[in-house]
Amino acid sequence: MQRRSQTAVLAAASLLLAAGCSSGGAQPEGGGGSSAAPSKSAAASPGATPESTAPPAKGSVKVTRTLTTGLTSPWGVAVLPGGDLLVASRDTGKIVRIAADSGKKTELGSVPGVDPGGEGGLLGIAVSSTFGADHQVYAYFTTASDNRIARMNYDEKRPPGNQLGAPDTIFKGIPKGQIHNGGRIAFGPDKMLYVGTGETGDKGLAQDQDSPAGKILRMTPDGEPAHGNPEADSVVYDYGHRNVQGLAWDDDKRLWASEFGQDTWDELNLIEPGKNYGWPEAEGKAKGGSKGPGFVDPVEQWKTADASPSGIAFAKGSVWMASLRGERLWRIPLDGTKPVAAPQAFLKGTYGRLRTVVAAGDGTLWLVTSNTDGRGTPHKGDDRILRLKVS
Repeated sequence: MQRRSQTAVLAAASLLLAAGCSSGGAQPEGGGGSSAAPSKSAAASPGATPESTAPPAKGSVKVTRTLTTGLTSPWGVAVLPGGDLLVASRDTGKIVRIAADSGKKTELGSVPGVDPGGEGGLLGIAVSSTFGADHQVYAYFTTASDNRIARMNYDEKRPPGNQLGAPDTIFKGIPKGQIHNGGRIAFGPDKMLYVGTGETGDKGLAQDQDSPAGKILRMTPDGEPAHGNPEADSVVYDYGHRNVQGLAWDDDKRLWASEFGQDTWDELNLIEPGKNYGWPEAEGKAKGGSKGPGFVDPVEQWKTADASPSGIAFAKGSVWMASLRGERLWRIPLDGTKPVAAPQAFLKGTYGRLRTVVAAGDGTLWLVTSNTDGRGTPHKGDDRILRLKVS
């Protein structure tokens, strides 16, 4: 684990061992309707549009404010219409609203059935593509028996702490484990719900197309297989993943995903329907070479000590990737589907583990730290949300 540049505090040896995905087969983590099928350009096309403009090779990051502090094990973040944030607490099962102007916190309530433990708990959250009409909040969480997705009505006129309606489970039966529970969810440009899952340390599940584990899933807002999926009766969109942690779309509506490696390589992948991303047969690049044909190479890769990636966002022509064990924010500038330069690191060690990064819609980013998750070294004010101006 890196030292923080401002505090230079050494983590305990036990946290060093648990900080990232390294060594062994069952390791801990490192650390926005139509229901029409997406076209190649609308969902995951590998081609760039003629209007694509490459960003500069070198970018910049400036922390312009600290929005809020004192969060407990923050994980998923969703942006409400108007810009306020909903933040999920992995270990408490609570969702809080953070005012984007003042940082004021309002508790919505707790998600019933959350059973935290290890890397499980209340993970990703999203607001429906038609939130203005239905006020639905979606949550991915671990129960005593599985990982599942439920939606709840959010009524902000009710008293704080009692603003969530009863959960309506739309999808269940995703395998759970102490590790690799995946958990990131997001509505795509096609208004379908995309779900990143992990293989829970059971490597074989990633290649088992009958299992939802180790996959990216694509479903309707009701949890049904979305029209245009590789198999009409399946929510499985692609497979061969170890533990998908970040989902984001670029300006040309291509889907990108971040993923924990094991001993060697963390990955940023361009996602295409029906493709096999190699785990556990292959890790990192050259997947179609000596390790066997048919696997998709990542667009970028990192040593696990430098990344152990979590959430990703797209802004200013680049993918921005929060890193847990690496304790830094990575910038990957893209011209279409190709990097224009090597990834660039920012904030190395300054704020500790970084869990989630979200585009604010105006070229800025929200960045969420993750030092109260049991693997970080909390400092006064942790965990916090920062506003970043980026280029």
